[in-house]
Amino acid sequence: MAKNNDQGKQKRVAHLPEHGPIDKTGREVLLSLKNVDITFGKGDHAVRAVKNASFDIYKGETFSLVGESGSGKTTIGRAVIRVNPCAAGDIYYKGIKISGKIPRSLDREVIRNIQMVFQDPAASLNERATVDYIVSEGLYNFKLFENEEDRVRKVETMIEEVGLLPEHLTRYPHEFSGGQRQRIGIARAMVMEPELVVADEPISALDVSIRAQVLNLLKKFQKERDVTYLFIAHDLSIVRFISDRIGVIYKGDIVEIADAEELFDYPLHPYTRSLISAIPIPDPQLEKHKVLFTYDPSVHDYSEDKPELVEIGHNHFVYGNAKEIEGYKAIREKGVPLKSITIADPDAVVEEPEEQESEPVLGGSDFILDTPIHDTGSKWYTFGSFLLPVVGLIAGWIFKRKKHIRNYKACKRGAIAGLLTLGAVVALFLLLLLRALL
Repeated sequence: MAKNNDQGKQKRVAHLPEHGPIDKTGREVLLSLKNVDITFGKGDHAVRAVKNASFDIYKGETFSLVGESGSGKTTIGRAVIRVNPCAAGDIYYKGIKISGKIPRSLDREVIRNIQMVFQDPAASLNERATVDYIVSEGLYNFKLFENEEDRVRKVETMIEEVGLLPEHLTRYPHEFSGGQRQRIGIARAMVMEPELVVADEPISALDVSIRAQVLNLLKKFQKERDVTYLFIAHDLSIVRFISDRIGVIYKGDIVEIADAEELFDYPLHPYTRSLISAIPIPDPQLEKHKVLFTYDPSVHDYSEDKPELVEIGHNHFVYGNAKEIEGYKAIREKGVPLKSITIADPDAVVEEPEEQESEPVLGGSDFILDTPIHDTGSKWYTFGSFLLPVVGLIAGWIFKRKKHIRNYKACKRGAIAGLLTLGAVVALFLLLLLRALL
């Protein structure tokens, strides 16, 4: 009876609390999924896309959800923002149930506090709207500005924070590259000042050289604004360096959850091992002889002993039946990191994935690349250096020291052209002067 009363009180909640519940480790639980099922279709044609998914996301962390295409990652992300309804189970935000039917006032607060960055930056932006309107739409809907001057200030500040310029606000999405469009999508989400951002494979549609810049941008906002991320991806090599914890999903089942380094040191579930073994090795010779670990679901016998997600210690959860869980615990308690990559050639030697990328290509934990986001190589640097070549050379030298390589090259081009033009003018003047004297 008391439980029914609690549920009744839960349904009447119209506003979010300031803070979420605190778990046994003393961390604030921002988002919590409890036994969530998501089904598409009805009757015999129903497809159970997500099965009994349960996990918590703590405030200020990056929780990554990884798995192959069709595993249910995006389905969970869309359920968090209340697009996909839950067939069973509940989703809680700050301890308040947000799945199912909720009051309109609570729905608006959820929309305001949980934003999403989509996978396809081209399809997620309105091609008929200017960047100014796209970024301002949330501000208009929730009246998050005092006057027009305040709105313009917020939008211009945000567009500069993502590495674009105020003059870009009058343009349309088709005038930008893929990376720039994704920056616009990030600006649209961050201008709402959300506490939780669902990033649905935000870099998969971008060039490799642009991916690190977008990841830098997300890390920057997390550091400055204490933003929490649900980061959806399929590339474990990227996820490792940006995540606090990682959840692995296979055909709708969460099969493993652990801290990032714990998961890579002790990938206990065979599906997790198969994902790690698929990470490319930078050395082409080693990659050529690498033996992929292939996951075979038939190795599990769940006919009688049903599996469940169980904590085995070390904040590590694994999906399996009682017999498998005992085996996983025994492996973990040995404390010997598991080798997920094997090389067929006995003469070739490869270390663990973390040692193979001990100096990660994408940099450290705070910044993925040292390249600044404002290193645009603007044509104005070239034009200014052309008019004042000496000043341009000095500016280029400063830019080079600060690793603004594009700006350095722009200044260098302008200064060289300016010096050549100046030399030609002086030579012509001397020639005319000499002719006049003779």
